[in-house]
Amino acid sequence: MLLALVALGAIGALAAAAALGMKASELARLAVLLGPAIVVTVAAATLGFWLLRKTSLRQRYMAIAAVGTLVAMGNLLALARAMVVPARAATMILVVLIYATAAGLAAAFVSARSSVSALDQITRTAETIGRGDLSARVGLIDGGPELDRLASTVDETAERLQSVHDRERRIERLRRDLITAASHDLRTPLSNLRAMAESIDDRVVEDIPTVRRYAAEMRRAVDRLSSLVDDLFEFVRVDEIQVDPEADRVQLADLVSSSISTVAMAAGDKGIQVSVDVRGVEGVLVSPHVERVVQNLLGNAVRHTPSGGMIRVECRHGEPGVVLTVQDTGEGIPAEHVQHVFDPFYRVDAARSGNGFGLGLSVADRIVRALGGTIDVSSRPPSGTRFDVRLPVVGNGRRPAGASSKDPIDI
Repeated sequence: MLLALVALGAIGALAAAAALGMKASELARLAVLLGPAIVVTVAAATLGFWLLRKTSLRQRYMAIAAVGTLVAMGNLLALARAMVVPARAATMILVVLIYATAAGLAAAFVSARSSVSALDQITRTAETIGRGDLSARVGLIDGGPELDRLASTVDETAERLQSVHDRERRIERLRRDLITAASHDLRTPLSNLRAMAESIDDRVVEDIPTVRRYAAEMRRAVDRLSSLVDDLFEFVRVDEIQVDPEADRVQLADLVSSSISTVAMAAGDKGIQVSVDVRGVEGVLVSPHVERVVQNLLGNAVRHTPSGGMIRVECRHGEPGVVLTVQDTGEGIPAEHVQHVFDPFYRVDAARSGNGFGLGLSVADRIVRALGGTIDVSSRPPSGTRFDVRLPVVGNGRRPAGASSKDPIDI
């Protein structure tokens, strides 16, 4: 490639000489002189590459700037010695070339300074990232297309590394929280089960009424453990939910009724009145996963509603499809905690125990988002809390023209 470029330069020189009116004999003589010049230029360039391979970028720029002028000087001296160029003209041209050499070196120095500065900035940023500070960025360097692309690549790589690092830290934090929550919330029901089982097995308790009471308590403890395990299972697998339009669907009204039955006993024990209004959505079909959402919201409402309170469940058509509301007259959520209620393992009252891992609302939120919907919360302590679940309708979100109210709508 080097030889081809130098030869192309020689041909261009001969063509320029011919265009300027140089005689054929002079062109032949010039061609003979260019032969050794080509050999010397290729040899010098090769030697220069070997000598400059470990030098700085600034030194390379200045060497390249000097090469062209030095070659011109050498050719000029050769032409003057061969009497092709008069001595006085050669002297004048040599003076001009010396000035051109100084100008070229100055331009090379300024250009190299800009590139070297950009490279130094990229290097410092890469070293900072290498030391663990993934927030470092190169930013705009205005070092030309190649260096700008290199800087952009370094910044994009740092961004991806930071994203992976943040995700790993988040997973590690969730793992620690999970272990802490499990060890804390599983201990009480397991201890109760063990104590009651040992009492019955050791015949400390033998009268039928007490045994029956213990059996009922053991069943409630098992139900509690089952609920905790279900929360963990749903929390782990909720990201794998696939919304398939052809999958099984259930009636929204039936789903709400089934969910209420799971909290009916707990609500009855506290004297909580549960009212339901699903008029107008009798034909709406929803994903079975929605049942877990309603159960978690109702369970949360029962836990935080005092005796004699009320819980209202309402379903209606709205944007973007159907809206399911669960509202209670409970203690409410302080304003500083509202934004965190959907965070995993978060409890409004850190001192409260026995109410699960703090995953119920997080699981509900993740299921709703996986189904393409949203869940919002509003609260006015101590007047109660309201959750609004909005789920989209498959298709255009409207009942087809001419369809009866009994025609199902997929959600």
